[in-house]
Amino acid sequence: MRYLSVFIIFFMFQAKPLRAADAPYVPTPWNVVDALFKLGGVTASDFLIDLGSGDGRIVIAAATKLGARGMGVDLDDNLVRMARREAARQGVGERVSFAAEDLFFVDLSRASVITLYMSESVNLRLRPALFKLKPGTRILSHDFDMAQWTPDGQVTVPVPDKPYGAPKSEIFLWVIPADASGRWRWQHAAGAGNVAYDAVFDQSFQRLSGTVSTGGRASAARDARVRGEEISFSAVLERDGRAMPHAFSGRIAGDAIEGRVTADGVQAPWRAVRVARGTMKLEATLPRRMAQHQPGTANDGREQTVANPRRDAESIF
Repeated sequence: MRYLSVFIIFFMFQAKPLRAADAPYVPTPWNVVDALFKLGGVTASDFLIDLGSGDGRIVIAAATKLGARGMGVDLDDNLVRMARREAARQGVGERVSFAAEDLFFVDLSRASVITLYMSESVNLRLRPALFKLKPGTRILSHDFDMAQWTPDGQVTVPVPDKPYGAPKSEIFLWVIPADASGRWRWQHAAGAGNVAYDAVFDQSFQRLSGTVSTGGRASAARDARVRGEEISFSAVLERDGRAMPHAFSGRIAGDAIEGRVTADGVQAPWRAVRVARGTMKLEATLPRRMAQHQPGTANDGREQTVANPRRDAESIF
C-alpha cells in the first residue's frame, strides 16, 4: 500500500503542468507594460492575449488605458482569481477574462496582440502555434527572443530594481507574416505595350530571397521582406536598353498582391498573381545556450536568481 501511495503521488505531481518550471512568475514593471503597448501599437480595436498573465496587469491595463479587450492565461489558480477580482475592481470585468489553463492548449485565434514573459525555450515551443495566426498579429515578448526569427522591432527599457540580470529589459516585437513564397507574375505598361515580369521568392519567417525577371534576364530581389500582409522589395531591371531601379510595395491577399511600383521616378499601380505556391521555412532550431540547460527551464539562470518568484501575496496594484 505504501508503494501504491508513493506511485499515485508521483503520478499526480508529474501529470500536473508546472508553469514555474517553464517560467517563474515575475511581475512585469509598469514602465515595461507601457513600452509593450507603445511598441506593439495597441489600441481599442485590439484583442490582447497575455500568456502567463500572472496578476493580470497587462490585460487590465490594456483595457483601462487603451480600451482594448483581452484575456489572460495562467496555470496558477490564485493568480487567476486575483486578476479577476482586480479587473472587477477597476471596472473592466466585462472587457477582459482570465483562464487557469495550459498556455499550449489555449485557442489564440481571437488575438490581434499576444504578450509573453516566458523563457526562450517556451517561446520556441509556442512558435509553431503563433504562425497559425492571421498575418498582422503582433507578438510582444519581454526579455526573451525567438531564436532565428529576428524581431521586427526592439526597444530597451531601464528597470533599476530588476530582480535578475542587468537593470534593464529588452522588448521584442514580431508581426506574423503572410506567406509570399512561390512564383509571381505580372505585367507593366511600357511604351506602346506591356512588359511581362516574373518573381520567385523563398521565405524564411518574414525574410524573402529570390529573383525578379523580365525579358529573360533575372535580377536579385533586394531588401525583400514581409510585415504582416505588407510586402516590399526592389530590383534593378533592364528596361528600354538600360538598367532601371524598381521598387515594389503592396498588400498580399491570398494569391494576389495589390500595390504600387516605382520605376525611373514614376509611380504606377502594381498587381501580381501567384502562379505557383512555395513553402515558408520555419527552422526548428534550439535557442541560444539551450544545449547547456534542461528542456523547459529558463536558460539564463532566471529560475536560480529570482528569490521567491511566485510571490502572489504581494501588493501588486
